[in-house]
Amino acid sequence: MSAPDAHLLIVDDDERIRDLLKKFLVRAGFLVSAARDAAHARRILSGLEFDLIVMDVMMPGEDGLSLTAALRETMTTPILLLTARGETDDRIKGLEAGADDYLPKPFEPKELLLRINAILRRMPENRAEDVTPKFLQLGAIRYDLERGEMWQGEELVRLTSTESQLMKIFSAQPGEPVSRTKLVEDLGRDRGQAQERAVDVQITRLRRKIEPNPKQPQYLQTVRGAGYMLAPD
Repeated sequence: MSAPDAHLLIVDDDERIRDLLKKFLVRAGFLVSAARDAAHARRILSGLEFDLIVMDVMMPGEDGLSLTAALRETMTTPILLLTARGETDDRIKGLEAGADDYLPKPFEPKELLLRINAILRRMPENRAEDVTPKFLQLGAIRYDLERGEMWQGEELVRLTSTESQLMKIFSAQPGEPVSRTKLVEDLGRDRGQAQERAVDVQITRLRRKIEPNPKQPQYLQTVRGAGYMLAPD
């Protein structure tokens, strides 16, 4: 997905920051809408679809973490959290709530742009052509390799952009372990122990959608000393 195709929603209670971000991202070629708080964002989201949401965590009333968790119940739109909290545990909470990435304040606008583009590149492309699908079977779950879609019976399983990318990585080499370091690199994240912990969080979320018993994973297995491995039927 290229920038001119992408519609972004900025959610921040600070009017100055909101306006600066909007002007910067419009100059970068995005279509941009803005919301002043969670309630305003909900109203906008009820009538429009977005390619990515850039959201501040610290807002009066409903904060960014709560809104992220609520949105994840009904939509898979990528969410990038902006947070003044630098502690790793606080960032992990954002990922657990359903965010795809986070950016600590203060930040350089160029870094925000790079992270937005990285998330958009991970989004699965819509495929208009009619192709014969190839599937991986994970118990009751069927993963369409061509379309990057996951199905349980006739129901589409909603995947976030990061979960979609993880499935693409694992399904490209089923039965082979992929290290946490490699997953961090393939997801376009900076190297480091905190990012490897973030990958662990994403794996836990993905297992909830795949496994009959996520605490005893059968299909997305942990390989001691080697990383994670997808083990289809």
